[in-house]
Amino acid sequence: MRDGDRSPVVVENPDGAGPFVIVCDHGSNRIPEDCQSFGFAAEALQTHIAWDPGALGVARRLSKRLDAPLFWPDVSRLVIDCNRAPDASSLIVMESEGRQVEANRGVSAAERARRLDRIHRPYHQAIDACLKRRLAARLTTALIAIHSFTPVYCGKARPWQVGIVFDDDRRLADLLIHALEADKALTVGINQPYSPADQVYYTIERHAGPRGLRAAMIEIRNDEIGDEAGQRSWADRLARILVAATQDLLASSPVVV
Repeated sequence: MRDGDRSPVVVENPDGAGPFVIVCDHGSNRIPEDCQSFGFAAEALQTHIAWDPGALGVARRLSKRLDAPLFWPDVSRLVIDCNRAPDASSLIVMESEGRQVEANRGVSAAERARRLDRIHRPYHQAIDACLKRRLAARLTTALIAIHSFTPVYCGKARPWQVGIVFDDDRRLADLLIHALEADKALTVGINQPYSPADQVYYTIERHAGPRGLRAAMIEIRNDEIGDEAGQRSWADRLARILVAATQDLLASSPVVV
């Protein structure tokens, strides 16, 4: 398949009938062919500023374990961040974690609009369509976002192996936090290392909030999921917790939108 024919939006297991829908906003570090001329540094593409290492491996395993639809943009967040509002200053970054992103300096309004139309908008339209179908069919639905974070940020070590990010609706977050904290070997971040105030909650806020869906973002420290064994271990751990939460989810009727 030519790069120009390759969809920037990937949907796996679209007809999954389990109670969860999974998104992985930063699962890829790919620079599409039509953005190659901007000159994104190859070395930067291997770092956390370009994607969330390990997150997609966890999300894919969870999708299989939970029979959950999975959505992810096959484009680096350096091109456009699908977990940011269209008008956010960090939608197309010129600096990330203290590093300059020279390729994005001088991006025109027309190029910004093109990336929104080509990548950001189709991604969110695909999630919207899935949720509408599920809710019309009265399928119990909760939304999970899988991310990873770097162990050291601006020289400061982060002690949490995992963080749960949530806004006013704590229903799913509290289930996750309670189950994770039962493992005394884990240090669990509660709205750490990020919170919605950091503008990192756009996908969940956009799709779950208006529909009243239970939702949470799961942030896993990327040294925990740097290989297949770690990804499998975390997917198994989270699947056990989420399967145990299913009975509680089934007790609440889905919102039909």
